[in-house]
Amino acid sequence: MAKEKVILAYSGGLDTSVILKWLDLKGYEVICFVGNVGQTEDFGAVEKKAYATGATKVFVEDLREEFVTQYIFPALQGNALYEGRYLLGTSLARPLLSKKQIEIAAQEGANIVSHGSTGKGNDQVRFELAYFALNPDIKIFAPWKDPEFMTEFKGRSDMIDFARKHGIEITASKKRPYSEDENLMHISHEAGILEDPAKRPDDSVYSISKLLKDAPDKESILEISFEDGIPTLVKNLEDGVELTDPLEFFSYLNQIGGENAIGQLDMVENRFIGIKSRGIYETPAGTILWEAHRDLEGLAMDKEVMHLRDMLIPKFAELIYNGFWFSPEMDFIMSAFNKSQEAITGKVRLALYKGNVTTIGRESPTSLYDQDLSSMDIEGGFDAIDSQGFININAIRLKAHKKVLHRNRPFRWREETA
Repeated sequence: MAKEKVILAYSGGLDTSVILKWLDLKGYEVICFVGNVGQTEDFGAVEKKAYATGATKVFVEDLREEFVTQYIFPALQGNALYEGRYLLGTSLARPLLSKKQIEIAAQEGANIVSHGSTGKGNDQVRFELAYFALNPDIKIFAPWKDPEFMTEFKGRSDMIDFARKHGIEITASKKRPYSEDENLMHISHEAGILEDPAKRPDDSVYSISKLLKDAPDKESILEISFEDGIPTLVKNLEDGVELTDPLEFFSYLNQIGGENAIGQLDMVENRFIGIKSRGIYETPAGTILWEAHRDLEGLAMDKEVMHLRDMLIPKFAELIYNGFWFSPEMDFIMSAFNKSQEAITGKVRLALYKGNVTTIGRESPTSLYDQDLSSMDIEGGFDAIDSQGFININAIRLKAHKKVLHRNRPFRWREETA
């Protein structure tokens, strides 16, 4: 009788290695999926370990270019920022990984998928909502919500004992005593010694960007070109480097941004399930692109379109953070954003210096900026007398409001009642 197949999202770490062996011992055929979204990893070693631990097949998929063009760039078009600060590095990778895992399940004729996310975090929600959105009939084995698994593994020590008993190589280290998630967009650091929000993180936390004090005392000058809100060219105006391949220039921005200590963030955020979490993030390339893109919109986007789009940004970021990438409301918002980006074309020049990204110039063939019209020194076809009527019309409701208040009760200005 053929074994039931499980597609396991596998990282090679302690948790997913124990899950792999545990499922194998329970009589399942375990097929491992390893997604390369830009994390620093020896994928050959991970594949070898998966086979040694009991996997019958291992799929190592290079998803980096798709991650940049189909997930990061759409988020950039919508200026996605969760709670006004977080650039959503982990959140953006999860739907891509889930999509590929579901594709492999269909290819292999498997009706069960599994992941190693904990029952307190966001990732369990992101993975499982994506699984169900892409295949409503899929079954999910989530070990950290499974009573039998949790009875056997009450803590990390139980997992280490299990690994030693079954000859699983343990790579866990005490050198970096916190949880990390790395991809092209960012690296996050949380839990462990970082759980005290009052404690300043040790310098050793930062791993892909220099400390501010160690960043060079010299600006790096870049020019980034966009077409319809999508970056198409990155040029270093000092050394002449020019890159047009999305994966290449995104990686380059990570490198030069990291050298200049760009994109470091220490924040307490609200997880979807209601728990607050302290996270430390390094997002060099994302921070540079978000600044450049937003600045170009100031030149080339209609005022009312911008203000309407900006009202959607918090919801857009929340949908990404909470795991609703594959949802009808996301389809609706993305359609609106795509329309808003049709004329966001041009170049932005930036100075990178000790953690700062400063726009120093911008130009666009679709610019809505009229220098003569904006000038304080040139009339430029604008009749200032017209402004009096504009003010009078906008003052009508304010006058009415004042009269109503005065009639019904004594009116006081806010500052007088403070």
